Amino acid sequence: MTSRQARLVSCQTAILHFAASAAAFVCPGNAVAQDFTIPEVVYPGLPRQAGTAEGFVPPGWMLEARASGDLNRDGRDDLVLVIRQNNPDNVIQDFEGLGEKPFDTNPRILAIAFQDGFSSGYRLQSENHTLIPRRTEPAAADPFDREAGIAVVRDGFQVRLDWFMSAGGWETFSTTYTFRHKTGRFELIGYDRSTTHRASGDTQSVSINYLTRRVKSTTGHISRDAEKVRWLALPQGPAPTIDSIGDGLSFRPRF
Repeated sequence: MTSRQARLVSCQTAILHFAASAAAFVCPGNAVAQDFTIPEVVYPGLPRQAGTAEGFVPPGWMLEARASGDLNRDGRDDLVLVIRQNNPDNVIQDFEGLGEKPFDTNPRILAIAFQDGFSSGYRLQSENHTLIPRRTEPAAADPFDREAGIAVVRDGFQVRLDWFMSAGGWETFSTTYTFRHKTGRFELIGYDRSTTHRASGDTQSVSINYLTRRVKSTTGHISRDAEKVRWLALPQGPAPTIDSIGDGLSFRPRF
Protein backbone atom coordinates (compact mmCIF):
# COMPACT_ATOMS: atom_id res chain seq x y z
CA MET A 1 0.00 0.00 0.00
CA THR A 2 1.38 3.43 -0.94
CA SER A 3 1.62 6.24 1.60
CA ARG A 4 -1.19 8.10 -0.18
CA GLN A 5 -3.44 5.01 -0.07
CA ALA A 6 -2.65 4.51 3.61
CA ARG A 7 -3.54 8.11 4.35
CA LEU A 8 -6.81 7.76 2.42
CA VAL A 9 -7.78 4.65 4.36
CA SER A 10 -6.90 6.39 7.61
CA CYS A 11 -9.04 9.42 6.75
CA GLN A 12 -11.98 7.29 5.62
CA THR A 13 -11.77 5.23 8.82
CA ALA A 14 -11.75 8.40 10.91
CA ILE A 15 -14.79 9.74 9.10
CA LEU A 16 -16.73 6.50 9.55
CA HIS A 17 -15.76 6.31 13.22
CA PHE A 18 -16.88 9.89 13.80
CA ALA A 19 -20.11 9.35 11.88
CA ALA A 20 -20.94 6.26 13.90
CA SER A 21 -20.27 8.09 17.15
CA ALA A 22 -22.21 11.21 16.17
CA ALA A 23 -25.17 9.24 14.81
CA ALA A 24 -26.11 8.29 18.35
CA PHE A 25 -26.76 11.97 19.02
CA VAL A 26 -28.72 12.71 15.85
CA CYS A 27 -31.33 9.97 16.00
CA PRO A 28 -34.89 11.04 15.14
CA GLY A 29 -36.79 11.95 18.27
CA ASN A 30 -33.68 12.75 20.31
CA ALA A 31 -34.22 15.79 22.50
CA VAL A 32 -32.04 18.25 20.63
CA ALA A 33 -34.79 20.86 20.95
CA GLN A 34 -34.60 22.15 24.50
CA ASP A 35 -37.39 22.74 27.03
CA PHE A 36 -36.27 26.08 28.44
CA THR A 37 -36.95 29.73 27.67
CA ILE A 38 -34.06 32.10 27.16
CA PRO A 39 -34.66 35.28 29.18
CA GLU A 40 -35.25 38.49 27.28
CA VAL A 41 -32.55 41.15 27.43
CA VAL A 42 -32.63 44.92 27.27
CA TYR A 43 -29.43 46.28 25.74
CA PRO A 44 -28.10 49.39 27.45
CA GLY A 45 -26.81 52.34 25.50
CA LEU A 46 -23.05 52.60 25.89
CA PRO A 47 -21.38 55.84 26.98
CA ARG A 48 -20.49 58.08 24.06
CA GLN A 49 -17.11 58.91 25.57
CA ALA A 50 -14.80 57.20 28.04
CA GLY A 51 -11.25 57.54 29.23
CA THR A 52 -10.52 53.80 29.04
CA ALA A 53 -11.93 50.64 27.52
CA GLU A 54 -13.45 49.77 30.88
CA GLY A 55 -15.30 53.09 30.86
CA PHE A 56 -17.61 51.81 28.10
CA VAL A 57 -18.79 48.85 30.18
CA PRO A 58 -22.26 49.38 31.69
CA PRO A 59 -23.22 48.09 35.15
CA GLY A 60 -23.97 44.38 35.07
CA TRP A 61 -21.71 43.81 32.05
CA MET A 62 -18.03 42.93 31.72
CA LEU A 63 -15.21 43.52 29.24
CA GLU A 64 -14.68 40.09 27.67
CA ALA A 65 -12.16 40.89 24.90
CA ARG A 66 -10.34 43.87 23.46
CA ALA A 67 -8.02 44.70 20.57
CA SER A 68 -6.30 47.99 19.79
CA GLY A 69 -4.78 49.60 16.73
CA ASP A 70 -5.22 52.49 14.33
CA LEU A 71 -8.61 52.09 12.62
CA ASN A 72 -9.03 55.56 11.08
CA ARG A 73 -5.47 56.24 9.93
CA ASP A 74 -4.79 59.14 12.30
CA GLY A 75 -1.79 57.56 14.02
CA ARG A 76 -3.65 56.82 17.26
CA ASP A 77 -4.62 53.44 18.66
CA ASP A 78 -8.36 52.83 18.66
CA LEU A 79 -10.40 50.12 20.40
CA VAL A 80 -12.44 47.10 19.38
CA LEU A 81 -14.31 45.71 22.38
CA VAL A 82 -16.55 42.77 23.14
CA ILE A 83 -18.71 43.51 26.16
CA ARG A 84 -20.77 40.70 27.67
CA GLN A 85 -23.61 40.79 30.13
CA ASN A 86 -22.86 39.16 33.46
CA ASN A 87 -26.34 38.26 34.69
CA PRO A 88 -26.75 34.93 36.53
CA ASP A 89 -30.41 34.84 35.44
CA ASN A 90 -29.17 34.24 31.88
CA VAL A 91 -27.27 31.11 32.93
CA ILE A 92 -29.60 28.13 32.66
CA GLN A 93 -28.48 25.67 35.28
CA ASP A 94 -30.35 22.52 34.28
CA PHE A 95 -32.71 21.31 31.58
CA GLU A 96 -33.81 18.16 29.80
CA GLY A 97 -31.79 17.25 26.73
CA LEU A 98 -28.26 17.41 25.41
CA GLY A 99 -25.73 20.15 25.60
CA GLU A 100 -23.66 22.35 27.87
CA LYS A 101 -24.84 22.56 31.47
CA PRO A 102 -24.97 25.13 32.93
CA PHE A 103 -25.68 27.01 29.70
CA ASP A 104 -24.59 30.65 29.55
CA THR A 105 -26.87 32.71 27.29
CA ASN A 106 -25.55 36.13 28.33
CA PRO A 107 -25.47 38.33 25.20
CA ARG A 108 -22.59 40.38 23.80
CA ILE A 109 -22.08 43.86 22.39
CA LEU A 110 -19.37 44.58 19.81
CA ALA A 111 -18.18 48.17 20.26
CA ILE A 112 -15.67 50.29 18.35
CA ALA A 113 -14.22 53.51 19.77
CA PHE A 114 -11.73 55.96 18.25
CA GLN A 115 -9.11 57.70 20.33
CA ASP A 116 -10.07 61.36 20.67
CA GLY A 117 -7.45 63.72 19.32
CA PHE A 118 -8.61 66.49 21.65
CA SER A 119 -8.46 64.48 24.88
CA SER A 120 -6.84 61.39 26.31
CA GLY A 121 -10.04 59.35 25.98
CA TYR A 122 -12.12 57.64 23.32
CA ARG A 123 -15.32 58.35 21.40
CA LEU A 124 -17.77 55.55 20.65
CA GLN A 125 -18.24 54.97 16.90
CA SER A 126 -20.36 51.84 16.77
CA GLU A 127 -22.18 49.39 19.03
CA ASN A 128 -23.57 46.22 17.51
CA HIS A 129 -25.75 43.56 19.16
CA THR A 130 -26.19 41.06 16.31
CA LEU A 131 -22.91 40.18 14.57
CA ILE A 132 -21.83 38.03 17.53
CA PRO A 133 -25.16 36.28 18.13
CA ARG A 134 -26.53 35.30 21.49
CA ARG A 135 -26.22 31.61 22.28
CA THR A 136 -29.50 29.69 22.05
CA GLU A 137 -28.41 26.07 21.43
CA PRO A 138 -26.62 24.21 24.26
CA ALA A 139 -25.31 21.55 21.87
CA ALA A 140 -23.43 24.23 19.90
CA ALA A 141 -20.06 25.43 21.15
CA ASP A 142 -19.68 29.11 21.95
CA PRO A 143 -19.02 30.73 18.54
CA PHE A 144 -16.82 33.47 19.99
CA ASP A 145 -13.31 32.80 21.25
CA ARG A 146 -12.20 35.59 23.56
CA GLU A 147 -8.54 34.93 22.71
CA ALA A 148 -8.85 34.91 18.91
CA GLY A 149 -12.30 36.31 18.14
CA ILE A 150 -11.25 39.91 17.38
CA ALA A 151 -8.10 41.44 15.93
CA VAL A 152 -6.95 44.75 14.44
CA VAL A 153 -5.39 44.28 11.01
CA ARG A 154 -4.04 46.96 8.66
CA ASP A 155 -6.49 49.86 8.99
CA GLY A 156 -9.32 47.53 9.89
CA PHE A 157 -10.43 44.83 12.25
CA GLN A 158 -11.60 41.24 12.08
CA VAL A 159 -14.28 39.26 13.88
CA ARG A 160 -14.14 35.46 13.76
CA LEU A 161 -17.03 33.14 14.55
CA ASP A 162 -16.91 29.34 14.71
CA TRP A 163 -19.70 26.79 14.54
CA PHE A 164 -19.48 23.28 15.98
CA MET A 165 -22.31 21.12 17.31
CA SER A 166 -21.74 18.13 19.57
CA ALA A 167 -25.22 16.87 18.64
CA GLY A 168 -27.77 17.55 15.97
CA GLY A 169 -25.58 18.77 13.10
CA TRP A 170 -22.86 17.58 10.74
CA GLU A 171 -21.52 20.89 9.46
CA THR A 172 -18.70 22.78 11.15
CA PHE A 173 -17.41 26.10 9.87
CA SER A 174 -15.35 29.16 10.66
CA THR A 175 -16.20 32.63 9.34
CA THR A 176 -13.97 35.71 9.47
CA TYR A 177 -15.31 39.20 8.75
CA THR A 178 -12.90 42.03 7.94
CA PHE A 179 -14.17 45.61 8.32
CA ARG A 180 -12.74 49.02 7.48
CA HIS A 181 -13.99 52.45 8.48
CA LYS A 182 -15.27 54.49 5.53
CA THR A 183 -17.42 57.63 5.38
CA GLY A 184 -18.65 57.25 8.93
CA ARG A 185 -19.47 53.55 8.87
CA PHE A 186 -17.72 50.18 9.05
CA GLU A 187 -17.90 48.39 5.70
CA LEU A 188 -17.16 44.75 5.03
CA ILE A 189 -14.02 44.46 2.91
CA GLY A 190 -13.31 40.75 3.40
CA TYR A 191 -15.36 37.62 4.02
CA ASP A 192 -13.79 34.18 4.53
CA ARG A 193 -15.69 31.02 5.37
CA SER A 194 -14.36 27.45 5.58
CA THR A 195 -16.76 24.54 6.00
CA THR A 196 -16.30 20.82 6.63
CA HIS A 197 -19.05 18.21 6.55
CA ARG A 198 -18.06 15.78 9.28
CA ALA A 199 -19.96 12.82 7.78
CA SER A 200 -18.96 13.06 4.12
CA GLY A 201 -15.59 14.76 4.59
CA ASP A 202 -16.43 17.33 1.91
CA THR A 203 -14.86 20.76 2.34
CA GLN A 204 -15.79 24.14 0.93
CA SER A 205 -14.33 27.59 1.36
CA VAL A 206 -15.33 31.01 0.11
CA SER A 207 -13.10 34.08 0.16
CA ILE A 208 -14.50 37.44 -0.97
CA ASN A 209 -12.52 40.62 -1.47
CA TYR A 210 -15.04 43.46 -1.55
CA LEU A 211 -12.35 45.93 -2.68
CA THR A 212 -11.40 44.01 -5.83
CA ARG A 213 -14.88 42.40 -6.07
CA ARG A 214 -13.33 38.98 -6.61
CA VAL A 215 -14.65 35.72 -5.16
CA LYS A 216 -12.60 32.55 -4.72
CA SER A 217 -14.70 29.42 -4.24
CA THR A 218 -12.89 26.19 -3.36
CA THR A 219 -14.25 22.65 -2.93
CA GLY A 220 -12.43 19.50 -1.86
CA HIS A 221 -12.31 16.57 0.54
CA ILE A 222 -10.34 15.98 3.71
CA SER A 223 -8.76 12.86 2.18
CA ARG A 224 -7.41 14.61 -0.94
CA ASP A 225 -4.82 17.28 -1.56
CA ALA A 226 -6.39 18.33 -4.85
CA GLU A 227 -9.05 21.05 -4.73
CA LYS A 228 -11.33 22.59 -7.32
CA VAL A 229 -11.07 26.38 -7.48
CA ARG A 230 -13.44 28.77 -9.19
CA TRP A 231 -12.97 32.52 -9.51
CA LEU A 232 -16.10 34.66 -9.75
CA ALA A 233 -16.94 38.34 -10.01
CA LEU A 234 -18.94 39.87 -7.18
CA PRO A 235 -22.13 41.55 -8.44
CA GLN A 236 -22.14 45.32 -8.33
CA GLY A 237 -23.65 46.91 -5.29
CA PRO A 238 -22.76 48.52 -1.98
CA ALA A 239 -20.65 46.53 0.44
CA PRO A 240 -22.46 45.25 3.53
CA THR A 241 -21.90 47.16 6.74
CA ILE A 242 -21.43 45.82 10.24
CA ASP A 243 -25.05 46.76 10.99
CA SER A 244 -26.60 45.34 7.80
CA ILE A 245 -25.09 41.86 8.19
CA GLY A 246 -27.22 40.84 11.14
CA ASP A 247 -26.45 37.44 12.70
CA GLY A 248 -22.84 36.68 11.80
CA LEU A 249 -23.42 32.91 11.87
CA SER A 250 -26.36 33.08 9.45
CA PHE A 251 -25.12 35.70 6.97
CA ARG A 252 -24.42 34.39 3.46
CA PRO A 253 -23.19 36.85 0.79
CA ARG A 254 -24.66 36.71 -2.71
CA PHE A 255 -22.31 36.07 -5.61
